[in-house]
Amino acid sequence: MSKADRRNAKRASNRSARADRNGVPNTLATIPLADPHALPADPSLGDLVKDATAQMSTLVRAEVELARAEITRDVKKGLTGSVFFIAALVVLFYSTFFFFFFLAEVLDIWLQTWASYLIVFGTMLTVATALALLGFLRVRRIRGPRQTIESVRETRDALRPDPERLHSSGPHAPGAQDGKPTTDPSGW
Repeated sequence: MSKADRRNAKRASNRSARADRNGVPNTLATIPLADPHALPADPSLGDLVKDATAQMSTLVRAEVELARAEITRDVKKGLTGSVFFIAALVVLFYSTFFFFFFLAEVLDIWLQTWASYLIVFGTMLTVATALALLGFLRVRRIRGPRQTIESVRETRDALRPDPERLHSSGPHAPGAQDGKPTTDPSGW
């Protein structure tokens, strides 16, 4: 062993043997406060209440998010329908100035002037009515947040204990064997 190797080995042994200011060696292993191999005990009532509260909070947040998504979808449908209404107004407005005169003059070649203008006006009203009907049909499809309403009803029904189940699940209920109820005695 060379002189440098002996010096490095001596330094390493001095470092490991050194103690901190209180005299406790640095190599002291920690003592675990709990047995890492022990099985988890049944959750306490406080843990169960904490978990139920957290789950209810998550459920409410999820229902609000579902309602927001459904309402956003319905607003988009409403905007699409309103675009048809706006298009109907634009067509009606612009066509009364330009296209109206053009068609009336073309029809004036074969008909009297008043008849040609009346035919063009009726055609424009028909186009505007058709576009307004398309807009109405789009807006009529809006149904509201149906999934959210159904989900809230299911949650309400699940959290509300059924009075019939509470009374029929006792030890003397029909179907009970050896004095033990066949269903959960809490009524849930």
